Amino acid sequence: MDTVTALLSGLASQKGNDTAIIYHDEPTTFAEIDDMGRRAATLLADLGVGAGDRVALWLPNCPAYVALCLGCCRLGAIAVAVNTRFRSVEVSDIIRRSGPEILVMWPGFREIDFLGLLADADADALAGLKTIILYDEGQAVSDIPGAVDHCRRLDFNQLIQCDPYEDDHADPDAGCNIFTTSGTTKAPKFVLHSQGSIARHARLVADGFGYSTSNGALLQMMPLCGVFGFTQIMAGLASGQPTVLTASFDPQQTVELSARHNVVNFNATDDMIQSILDNSPLDRPLPNLRFVGSAAFATNYAELAARAEARGIRMVGLYGMSEVQALYAIQPVDLPLAERIVGGGRPISELSEVRVRDPESGALLGPGEAGELELKGPSLMKEYYLNPEATAEEFTDDGFLRSGDLGQLTEDGRFLYLQRMGDVLRLGGFLTSPAEIENHLIEHDSVVDSQVVGITTADGSVRPVGFVIPRPGAEFDEDTLRQHCLEGLARFKAPVRIFALDEFPTTQSANGTKIQRAELRRMADRQVTEQVTE
Repeated sequence: MDTVTALLSGLASQKGNDTAIIYHDEPTTFAEIDDMGRRAATLLADLGVGAGDRVALWLPNCPAYVALCLGCCRLGAIAVAVNTRFRSVEVSDIIRRSGPEILVMWPGFREIDFLGLLADADADALAGLKTIILYDEGQAVSDIPGAVDHCRRLDFNQLIQCDPYEDDHADPDAGCNIFTTSGTTKAPKFVLHSQGSIARHARLVADGFGYSTSNGALLQMMPLCGVFGFTQIMAGLASGQPTVLTASFDPQQTVELSARHNVVNFNATDDMIQSILDNSPLDRPLPNLRFVGSAAFATNYAELAARAEARGIRMVGLYGMSEVQALYAIQPVDLPLAERIVGGGRPISELSEVRVRDPESGALLGPGEAGELELKGPSLMKEYYLNPEATAEEFTDDGFLRSGDLGQLTEDGRFLYLQRMGDVLRLGGFLTSPAEIENHLIEHDSVVDSQVVGITTADGSVRPVGFVIPRPGAEFDEDTLRQHCLEGLARFKAPVRIFALDEFPTTQSANGTKIQRAELRRMADRQVTEQVTE
């Protein structure tokens, strides 16, 4: 049966004594991971969690994250992934709209002030929470903030000492994981995947990426709260090979762990690869790797790939998105460098289909013609949770997902990702809607309207720039507005510059007056560049 619990139970039966996860250099077997998932199901069931209920996971990478996801699957419940880089406003919004009664968090984690962020959260948005489960690895935990002082406070490490849950309420069609993604409105959409899509895709990636037949470990440093990281660890488990799990990324630790545990499989963002190259004195910092699956988020990608190749790291282009999961496609490893690093490739499932449609005429296009990528396959999401209108808009009548990405087919049966078709920005490795930042700026008393565009800086990264129309009589203060964004949004979403305008540039069309975002991008690029050169 295509469920996550059946996948893990099968691995526990066939490879029970084999190492599944290595964390802090300590191995955990497949049988132990399955047992942890069953115990997590018991603790959640004892708190009243059942089919369709949501459990918010606001955790860095750790085995408890995996166990809680497995526990949710066994109960037919849904794990809501809360990005560890989100700020108070974002966390409040996700909890308010997804409606979990339980929040699991690691307040003593060394790099993130979870309690401070929770203290600044909207108390009304958190009113539906009933229980806070605290995870720790020996750190002292201070008092829980007032925004959630109405909640029960429980200790994960004590709760997990329960009997394993014996029943299994999993179903292939049942939703099990929610990931947040940006759209064209203020609030991120909730991408809900079913157990069937998660389990099937995990097996396909394990085989398609060669994890199942490789002799070595997978290194998992991508955050589990994101679809990239979650897809990767599920594929690592499905492969039956060990996965080295770390709470966060560190370039030197990456090199050391790779040598210590014979890491042969690794996917990463380009800024991670650059950091490894910049911080390791070794000629070949990752000598055992087969290749690194990667995507161009922030750097001069072609130059980085050439640097990596010279030091023994073969970079290979990937394609994925929250709606079809990460690792949906991969470029052939034996292609020349310039072709191999382009996003896209061949879908890993023979059942997947990719086509390209002209956004203006609606005609399907042949190889070499650029248009919107439309996707199909066993890794497709179930729906946008609680948003049937958005779900309906995202799919064609014959079941293809409208990706919003510009791409083209190749003569040899692959596809190439070229760029986002709309105005969604890739900031800090995450797709971010400008509307989300714009609406946050408008919430400030001094702003009546705003627009946000992206510019590419000298180091190749994309950064947001804001334009605001000040409220009549209000004083424009750029530093105040930037601080407003830093306090309410993830740091990577805060505009690097904010400029005041009397009005936005517009143009008339058959559909009404439209803001000229291309002109705003030119203005942003010109003004930021002039500031740098002065």
